[in-house]
Amino acid sequence: MTTVSRFVLAQRAMFAAPAHALVETLVASLREHYGVTAAELLIADYTQAVLRPVLDPDGELPVTGTEAGRAYAEQRVITRDTQILLPVTARGDRIGVLRLERPEPFDVEAEDELVDLTVALAHDLRAADEITGRYRAARRRDRLTLAAEIQWHLLPGRSVTRKEYVLAGQLEPAYAVRGDNFDWSSEADHLIVSVTNGFGEGVEAALLTSLAVNAMRNARFAGASLADQARLADEAVYAAHRGKQHVSTLLLRFDVATGLVSAVDAGSPMLMRLRGDRVEELPLDAQLPLGMFESTAYEEQTFQILPGDRLFILSDGVHDARYEGLTYREEGRLRQTISATRRLPPGEAIRAVLGDHAVFRRSLPHDDDCAVVCLDWRRTATPDEPEMGLAGVAVATTRPLR
Repeated sequence: MTTVSRFVLAQRAMFAAPAHALVETLVASLREHYGVTAAELLIADYTQAVLRPVLDPDGELPVTGTEAGRAYAEQRVITRDTQILLPVTARGDRIGVLRLERPEPFDVEAEDELVDLTVALAHDLRAADEITGRYRAARRRDRLTLAAEIQWHLLPGRSVTRKEYVLAGQLEPAYAVRGDNFDWSSEADHLIVSVTNGFGEGVEAALLTSLAVNAMRNARFAGASLADQARLADEAVYAAHRGKQHVSTLLLRFDVATGLVSAVDAGSPMLMRLRGDRVEELPLDAQLPLGMFESTAYEEQTFQILPGDRLFILSDGVHDARYEGLTYREEGRLRQTISATRRLPPGEAIRAVLGDHAVFRRSLPHDDDCAVVCLDWRRTATPDEPEMGLAGVAVATTRPLR
């Protein structure tokens, strides 16, 4: 008779659970099979500044200055005696942290199994979001505006990891964003990235951006070139608004094998590159925003990205923000901050840029949306490099940190 392992039993229980009861079912199984006495799933809020509990409404923790926040920010498994903190991450998309406790320390075998169960949990949570609103609601410190609700549902995720690249994005003000958006599509041989800014305010801007992004997706799924994706989205926006409203976008296509990048710059997003210690803006040929005129033709231009390069794509709400007559770009802080992010992973690099942006604005309310995307282009993995698990967490990091 075959004995079913505790790992398989816990995984089966989680997979069989209703979407709304996913966490409770997993916790019950961990109590039975791993001796866990206390557990909490902490989900990052929309700003990624705090970790929000699913089970205990009073257990919110800041990302900065806490062990759970460190596990989330660094994507590391952290053990402290009888407690273990596990990043909940699906293919690089950071969801939160699973915190577990039991009377005796976690042995290496249990840790490895819990890492794999947490990966399974992350993927299940992504699927559960299509069925239940429980986990989306748990992320919220405040109510989203209707425009922000539209924008967050439009996103592909907030980060993705492959051996060739790491990619992350963030919108601000997170609970009241209007027209800014980022999008990506990770394919076998290429990566498409866009940052888009719809003209106008509130729901009007969100719907305009949604039209443009979905038009670009529709063209992309049909196999259209980058220039044709822009052209077909331009036609869709013009047909709906006859030139009265328009959309700024930057479209990029990365060839995974060669690092050759094709670009269509149709508006205001800025592209910055950090190569070694040098930060520079990449000059692109400015073309007309989508929907401004009828039957606009778009052209692609190309440049090369090298292993070790970091790219930032910044909407005008970031680089053109003003305080006391100077823009964030003109004041000089933008380049300094980008340079200082070298040792941070992309998600945390974005938090650093937006944090400094808030300091520049003296923490005044946003007068425009901010979208930031950060891409690290990596070398192909070698035998000496850690392999990446399904979560996008390096296997080498799944050892206790004492």
